[in-house]
Amino acid sequence: MIQVFRAESEQDVNTAFGIRVQVFVLEQQVPRDAENDAFEQTASHYVATCEGVPCGAARWRVTDQGIKLERFAVLQNYRNRQVGAALLQAVLEDVQADHADSKVYLNAQLPAVNFYKRHGFVTEGDMFTECDIQHYKMVYKG
Repeated sequence: MIQVFRAESEQDVNTAFGIRVQVFVLEQQVPRDAENDAFEQTASHYVATCEGVPCGAARWRVTDQGIKLERFAVLQNYRNRQVGAALLQAVLEDVQADHADSKVYLNAQLPAVNFYKRHGFVTEGDMFTECDIQHYKMVYKG
């Protein structure tokens, strides 16, 4: 059973950070200072659990271009078990409840592009590299 909740307490936010460190810093070799940025205090954070075990994290924030979804991470042992889909759905529902008319976008790592396409996103622009990882900007079309 997968559950997703907004990380309101410091403990829940730290759980999200721990998942992100596992995926981005340890697994993908993203520098820690690039993974944790100046927007942590103003972003809305989420945690996904599977059978009660914290295994996914994400955040969103308001930018000049609209609502940016970021830092989607699922621990390796929980991938391909619908954790990412549940996380994305919960985040989109919250964003649309509060910002229904805003553009929603994200920067998808190349291996995740098809995942986001299946959930209503389309690529926009050329591929780019961030932290030595190839990405595409993707916009939500519903």
